[in-house]
Amino acid sequence: MATAKARQGRGKRGRLVWVLVVLVALAALWAVFGSAALGYARAGSAYGARVACSCRFGAGRRLEDCGKDRLKGMELVSLSDDAEAKSVTARMLFLASDTAAYRAGYGCVLERWDQ
Repeated sequence: MATAKARQGRGKRGRLVWVLVVLVALAALWAVFGSAALGYARAGSAYGARVACSCRFGAGRRLEDCGKDRLKGMELVSLSDDAEAKSVTARMLFLASDTAAYRAGYGCVLERWDQ
């Protein structure tokens, strides 16, 4: 019995070590690539919002149809529209979100970025 408990304790410690190794690796990856990932996410969500807004409110198409026009690599961008405000919001994972609204005479304009 004592040896089974000892093996069980070692198994839990081993899993804890692996979890810590994975967390440290993820933190290291974020430290190296995090800034670039945020930049790409922000650019992708802004682009998606502006283009989808133009498609939806400039061309008068349904948002589902506009989603079909996405460039390769934009699969992670989700779109939602607000017909009353004539705006489209694009979100890229949990990293970035941007909204573009249709303005008569100007077309679709991104909301101001707060930096």
